[in-house]
Amino acid sequence: MQPNQRGGTHRALSVPSGGHPHNSFVPVPVGRFHVARATVLSMVAFRQPGTVLTDRSFTVPLDHTRPDGEQIEVFAREVVAAGRADDDLPWLVFLQGGPGFGAQRPVGREAWLDRALRDYRVLLLDQRGTGRSTPANRLTLAGFAAAEAQADYLAHFRADAIVADAELIRRQLTHGAPWSVLGQSFGGFCTVSYLSFAPGGIRAAFITGGLPGLTATADEVYRLTYARVAAKNRAHYRRYPQDVEQARRVAAKLSRQPAELPGGGLLTVQRFQSLGQVLGSSAGSHQLHYMLENPFAGREFNDDFLHAVQAHLTFAAAPLYALLHEQCYAQGAATAWSAQRVRAEFGEFDPAVALDGDEPLLFTGEMIYPWMFEHDPVLQPIARAAELLAQRADWPPLYDPARLARNDVSVAAAIYFDDMYVPRELSVPTAEAIRGLQAWVTSEYEHDGLRVSNGIVLDRLIAMTRGEA
Repeated sequence: MQPNQRGGTHRALSVPSGGHPHNSFVPVPVGRFHVARATVLSMVAFRQPGTVLTDRSFTVPLDHTRPDGEQIEVFAREVVAAGRADDDLPWLVFLQGGPGFGAQRPVGREAWLDRALRDYRVLLLDQRGTGRSTPANRLTLAGFAAAEAQADYLAHFRADAIVADAELIRRQLTHGAPWSVLGQSFGGFCTVSYLSFAPGGIRAAFITGGLPGLTATADEVYRLTYARVAAKNRAHYRRYPQDVEQARRVAAKLSRQPAELPGGGLLTVQRFQSLGQVLGSSAGSHQLHYMLENPFAGREFNDDFLHAVQAHLTFAAAPLYALLHEQCYAQGAATAWSAQRVRAEFGEFDPAVALDGDEPLLFTGEMIYPWMFEHDPVLQPIARAAELLAQRADWPPLYDPARLARNDVSVAAAIYFDDMYVPRELSVPTAEAIRGLQAWVTSEYEHDGLRVSNGIVLDRLIAMTRGEA
């Protein structure tokens, strides 16, 4: 890593033999972005059963309003069906959920890829800061001179910057032709930003569990999601009534003395409650039950239990998720630890109602709390930067409602009726606000419907944009 002029770090450019880094960028206005040319650093191709994959790395500006400024790398993996690698196929770029997670690492034509590869050449994008893109974590951020510089750097890792990265890469790969976009969860948020600020780059858009409230504040989002999480808890305890006592026993022991997790940090009652983040997935209730099935070895916690809990609670794989989750809702105002503040309005999540009374312990959901930066070793060094981001108020708009009202891109979206993470109360009005969007509201799948439906969800959305469903 090399120090940059602001006391931070950036990855040194590695140019293939015979190549030359292109450090001269000519900005072209696209929406509110200044678009430069992405530089291809390297390409490596390999095969898996039924597919040919090509790993690609690109340089893009950290700040798209300064295209000739500091550069970072963005990694993407091309996947094409075996035997069709030389065909002139349209592109489909996949925008992963998150924020802060790299794209899936496929094995063959698993899950929704099998359906996509029938028609498309797929690009799995590691959004900036994730996967094999230039990382943003406690190790790389340690090179900055102060937490203020860390926060300023991290402010460039939201949906608007991800869209601008995609536009640079699209121009490189398609020679200017528009491509189709598949956005899952937060990737759907990014897709709506794409439709707002660079719709000319999109041929068709498919959104699964990812239609955001266009003007909703973080407080509004959490008021809806806390209510939905409480309902998921009730459904879980109806399915597994024995878990009421098991969860209460675990919480009671933790209230007396927090447990040390195998990877470091403490398991407190509140941290134990955050296991409820799994309840919004199709198998989440079952996963939670199995974690609660045998938590004790005599009077102590089972090693097996602590390791399982650690795997679900650590942010080692996605520190950006903790840093920017609330900020993916921020437009013109600070979030100020919204999830923590709004939680006080929902007294049923107070563990005292279970420990001092007869009510079941309620698990929380997809919420980030300031105490997480105290208890997780991978977050502790960046706690001050997280505080600064939470208090930051100058966030630019992520969506353009007026432009979306004039939308002429073909868009189909799956809205999951019981979605615990992206409330339908926000998604349905957004579907109505985007001109021409076709919505499929379904209770057949949970938030992970794209992954678990074996291509059914994507197939229906593709058919909808073609007038076949």
